[in-house]
Amino acid sequence: MDKTILSNPDGDPDEGPGSRLKAASTRGQNMKYGHHYVNVGEEDQMEIHSYQLSKMKLYLTYLGYLWTVGILRLVFYWLPHLMLWATHIPCELANAEKVLLRDQYKSYHVCSVKTITKEGTGVKIRRPKKVFFKKIYQQESYTLRPEKDESLIRFFICKRVKYIWDPELACYIPLKGLDVGYRQSYFHNTKGLTIVEQSKRRVLYGVNSIAVHVTPVIILLFKEALSPFYIFQVFSMTVWYLDHYWIYATCIVVMTTFSITVQIYQTRKFERALRNTIASTTVTTVIRGDGTCEDIPSEDLVPGDVIEIPRHGCDMQCDAVLITGNCIVNESMLTGESVPVTKTPLPNTTGMKQENDPELTMNNHSRHILFCGTHIIQTRFYGNQKVKAVVLRTGFSTSKGELVRSIMYPKPVDFKFQRHSYYFIMVLAAVALMGFIYTIVLMAERGDSVTDIILRSLDLITIAVPPALPAALAMGVVFSQRRLKLKNVYCISPRGINISGTIDTVCFDKTGTLTEDGLDMHGVVKVDKCQFEPIIKDMNQLPNDPLLACMACCHSLTIIENEIMGDPLDLIMFNASNWQLEEPGADETRFDMMTPTIVRPKLTSAAKRLSTDDALSGGDIGIVRQFPFSSSLQRMSVITRRLGAKNFDLYVKGSPEMITSLCKSDTIPFDFQQVLQSYTQHGYRVIALAWKQLPSKLNYVKVHRLNREQVEHDLTFLGLLIMENRLKVQSAPVICELNEAAIRTIMVTGDNMLTALSVARECKMIDKTDRIILVQAYPPVSGESDVTLDFVYADDSNAKVEEVFAMQDQRIQIDEDSQRFHFALTGKTWAVIRQHCPDILNKIVVKGTVFARMGPDQKGQLIEVLQNIGYYVGMCGDGANDCGALKTAHMGISLSEAEASVASPFTSKTPTIECVPNVIKEGRAALVTSFGVFKYIACYSLTQFTSVLILYWIGANVTDAEFLYVDLFLITTFSITFSRTGPYNELVEDRPLVSLLSASPILSIVAQMCLVISAQTFMYFNVKEQDWFIPFKENNDDDYTCHENAAVFLISAYQYIILAITFAKGAPFRKSIFSNWWLMINFVVALGVTMWLTLYPTEPVADVLNLAILPSLKYRAFFIGVAFIQFALSYVVEKFLIDNETLRRRVSNCLKGCLPSQDLAYHKIESEIEKDPNWPPVSKKKVDLAEIFQRQENMHSPQNLEEMKNSLEDVLSSDQEDENDQNEQLIQKETSFSDLASGSHRNSKRLRHDSAADNVVFSDYGDNYNTPL
Repeated sequence: MDKTILSNPDGDPDEGPGSRLKAASTRGQNMKYGHHYVNVGEEDQMEIHSYQLSKMKLYLTYLGYLWTVGILRLVFYWLPHLMLWATHIPCELANAEKVLLRDQYKSYHVCSVKTITKEGTGVKIRRPKKVFFKKIYQQESYTLRPEKDESLIRFFICKRVKYIWDPELACYIPLKGLDVGYRQSYFHNTKGLTIVEQSKRRVLYGVNSIAVHVTPVIILLFKEALSPFYIFQVFSMTVWYLDHYWIYATCIVVMTTFSITVQIYQTRKFERALRNTIASTTVTTVIRGDGTCEDIPSEDLVPGDVIEIPRHGCDMQCDAVLITGNCIVNESMLTGESVPVTKTPLPNTTGMKQENDPELTMNNHSRHILFCGTHIIQTRFYGNQKVKAVVLRTGFSTSKGELVRSIMYPKPVDFKFQRHSYYFIMVLAAVALMGFIYTIVLMAERGDSVTDIILRSLDLITIAVPPALPAALAMGVVFSQRRLKLKNVYCISPRGINISGTIDTVCFDKTGTLTEDGLDMHGVVKVDKCQFEPIIKDMNQLPNDPLLACMACCHSLTIIENEIMGDPLDLIMFNASNWQLEEPGADETRFDMMTPTIVRPKLTSAAKRLSTDDALSGGDIGIVRQFPFSSSLQRMSVITRRLGAKNFDLYVKGSPEMITSLCKSDTIPFDFQQVLQSYTQHGYRVIALAWKQLPSKLNYVKVHRLNREQVEHDLTFLGLLIMENRLKVQSAPVICELNEAAIRTIMVTGDNMLTALSVARECKMIDKTDRIILVQAYPPVSGESDVTLDFVYADDSNAKVEEVFAMQDQRIQIDEDSQRFHFALTGKTWAVIRQHCPDILNKIVVKGTVFARMGPDQKGQLIEVLQNIGYYVGMCGDGANDCGALKTAHMGISLSEAEASVASPFTSKTPTIECVPNVIKEGRAALVTSFGVFKYIACYSLTQFTSVLILYWIGANVTDAEFLYVDLFLITTFSITFSRTGPYNELVEDRPLVSLLSASPILSIVAQMCLVISAQTFMYFNVKEQDWFIPFKENNDDDYTCHENAAVFLISAYQYIILAITFAKGAPFRKSIFSNWWLMINFVVALGVTMWLTLYPTEPVADVLNLAILPSLKYRAFFIGVAFIQFALSYVVEKFLIDNETLRRRVSNCLKGCLPSQDLAYHKIESEIEKDPNWPPVSKKKVDLAEIFQRQENMHSPQNLEEMKNSLEDVLSSDQEDENDQNEQLIQKETSFSDLASGSHRNSKRLRHDSAADNVVFSDYGDNYNTPL
């Protein structure tokens, strides 16, 4: 099966939307032979099965509904795939009426297959008048006419993604826009769609809206009421009302109604909040194929439309690629980063060779793409030209739509406690079934009426399976959520609080998380004659040379509301240059001449500086073109022209490793790595600067047609910017606290390796005595099939390294060092190991502590690998490039309040990592509370079940008033106050239990129930031996007042109190129960009332409870003695037996074959590493770290410099005649800086006081190219 894309919805014969469905083959994973799949090889790969309706099976199913009085239909409502199997038969995929999809989480989705005509009469294009609210549709004002033979489009929609049937490939494929399979030149050649073409595409793509439907209250009510939990409550309340237990039943009705009301309110509130956040609609100007413009609702946009971006900005309603003009964009909705981002036009590759006309991809060309949901702050353009973009994706296919889908369909969390709790309920149901049979047999032998037998049997089921369990379990989470809110940590996923209590590994971003967000300029290290000069800390001492020009020009700053805004690093660098930035005002765009962004020295500083180059003595520099920063390329660059100069200049800044790989080797100092290492090891952030003078043959047209790869080579190395990124005050203490609690800490950052290592040492993530091993992986060289792995000690002692070759069988043999060590590796190494040596990836991850130069996708990959080997992983980041990792982790904590963090379970208003231990503490407290409450409610049900079974033996029962006393006064109050105990003040090494199906909780419940049954049985038989005992006699008045009832009820009342105190554990995960004043008050009141009922019950109270007063005061006091003995035994058993680690392990080993395995994969890997004498690698060879880094950069550096040079020569030698024909007006109007300087006062004044497009490059590739500079 192939991963396929739908191209060309219109059937145009040209390149671009073609009539065929094109497929790109990929190899799927975890695929079964003979099965069909969609999204093969992707993360959302799903198995698909096809079905057709069977009338015979449908009729039989209807009969089943009648025979089961609707119960079967209720089961089918809960499990729709069972209904599909019951009413449909398998068929060929091409003939399917319904499809069943099984995703990677083993969840089933039933979807209906629909058919529409692609081209034909009678096709009604419908779109909602009110998006997001009501599905009210209107018909378009025309009907599509048949132009060819009628064709049908078969599709289904799953998780808001449309899948189209491809008859050629015989499979369903996800519908794609223009983001896959289209070359850059296509977008510059497109002229826009006609109304008919647009309407045809809307038939296929649908309405351009991200509709977050607000469910009507009546539907929410039915959904809540039909959930299994509430259905069981309806059953329980029906039984209780029939049994005249109306008081508690009414209380449950009130509580259930309140619970459903709150749930509906919260659901509606969330849906409305999400809709209000997501909902956005506006009027958009589209450019038709004939060049005319038309304003249409944004819901009507389809892929292929050419839209005009308004001059003063807008909110993007689709994903579109920019083809003319420039845009300053706020992408915080998607990235969490509020710093304005510059978007430049897609390079025009029309007429170039195919190898120079690459396909558009969303990742590689993101700097040219305007994403849906982002806000366009400003646009920059030539003269009267329009800022145009071509629509790529609409609706839920957009980047914003994908974010919304991830929120609407989150990855299910495999939490053992929740999964195992269902098994426990099944066990309780099995116990209830045995009691059900026992009651029927016992009462039938006594000759009781059928009605009594049914009522008593069903009542026993409602006792054994407690309806109050889910509500009781939620209480601990509610109180933890409230306490976190007081600490400025907000949780949008309460169930995540319990999961956070299991965390044993936390990954941290560096910049903005461990270190301060801002940077301080430490100094500049210039290069003169291929040698580093001493560091310059006073920026006023910098000469007016290319390095200073690079600091002033090479940035992405813009002026918004008279304030320079942009990346903090750019701001610091520019401010240090003491230059000023000017951009053109809106009025200047009306001139027939484009004024670029201008930077010039401030007069006060310029007068003090001495120029070292006459050619650079001119002050003003115009930024003509910008290649924005790319995280994958690790650099940005600008093309500029200085006032009076004949050549363009290229300035580049970026990571030292990347910049040096692009520079001429004879301009790089021989001690480059040593100098770089001296700064990065002390935690400084280092940025490299480079420069290049472009050939004089380049004019403005050619400059704007260049790709960055064509010019970013053969650079002259200028020097280093040294910036200080201070560690946050709270970082080191928090890391130490986590380390002391044996919670593993990992740094995953996009920053330099040595800087990351320095921060890791400084914040105590790596102890001073620990060794750091740098793992360097080199991809196979041409002609070789081996991957080279280097293991290097990164400290001041003798470096030890051994080069290891990972052969095709991916086996490695290495030496061992007994010292404690940490692996550190870069994103490049990670990619090589993940691709070529996946079998050693787990070993690397188990010992890995620092992961530097990691991309956003790689951060998520790391967390997934950690999870796969058994770690419970937390992630803490600033929300910018960490969104994917935050969503992947078990516990994601965002330190950013941006909208993108809505997908993160936790958001801290305090931007420090102090929140991490707080969340883990609260999670542990909530998890231990959940375990305690679960055991308490389970034991309460079994205790009451035992009492009822004992009394059923003699035909008696617990009275309604006694039930009410237990259920409302004892159980309900203890369930609430039990959960109010706060977290322990310290994090300890011990881990709370995760699984209910482990030895400890099972033994605890079994041991406590043995004590409960023993005490109740003892008191039942003991009371019969008393001289004053009067046996119970059955009656028709349901009067159960007797001595047996009193004995069983009174001892059980103490048992409920004993169990609450026994299970309310304190340290090491919760505070002492004495700190929980509500629980203490509850305990005193409950114990006092129960003792009063035991010793001195008054006649009126006894009559209300139908409680027989035992004649002997001494015997009544005996109850208290028995209760005290049981409390002592319960406490000893729980404290010294159940919580005993040694005993727990022995029991676990004995029950190893009966219970799910608790062994974790990473424990096995750690054990293998400790036992393996050949791990990690050790060699006597002494190696310089600088050489290692240099070697890695050489191995990963571009090998196609000659190709880039050749491509630049192709541009310079392109057909001048064609260029003149296409750009005659431009060449006639081209004006140099010197012309502007010597021109009219009006032009000179405009140049000096108006700024150009925010360092934004103005490029237009159409025929109406206006004059630059």
